[in-house]
Amino acid sequence: MKRSLYTAVFLLLLTVAGNAQLKIGYVDSDTILDKLPDAQDARTQLDQFIQEWQNELQKLEREWKSKYEDYDKRRLILTDENRNQIEAELVKMEQKIVDYREKKFGTNGELFTKQDELMKPVQNRVFNAITALAKELELDFVFDRSGGVLVLYAKEEHDLTAKVLEKLK
Repeated sequence: MKRSLYTAVFLLLLTVAGNAQLKIGYVDSDTILDKLPDAQDARTQLDQFIQEWQNELQKLEREWKSKYEDYDKRRLILTDENRNQIEAELVKMEQKIVDYREKKFGTNGELFTKQDELMKPVQNRVFNAITALAKELELDFVFDRSGGVLVLYAKEEHDLTAKVLEKLK
């Protein structure tokens, strides 16, 4: 799917290029973010949160392991009631670990929220700089070569969306 989309974009560019001279530029956003102090600061802050959360997770896992080892040693001498109670506590501790991991590192976890909160302003600044530079240099398209081809800027006159919709009617 992605490959065919990229192929279609490049064919479109070649078609348009036949009619006029296109000015195209590209950036490597990974390199920009690696060298931008604001991005480095945001990553450092994010790394601190991650380390803090991992430490807490390791603490919870150590507590569970300790309780389990203690239970395992005493299991044969415990009454059924005590064994069931400890097993329930172990299950509860396991669930707490799973919940904590999901809360911090899951799909909608704090890691993604913090990453968005810290990196969004930096990414917006980079995008605005790319847009300003593209307009200043009168570029038609600017691509990002890191992580696949991504169009970061395109002149409105090259947007065929309305024409494609019209053609489909």
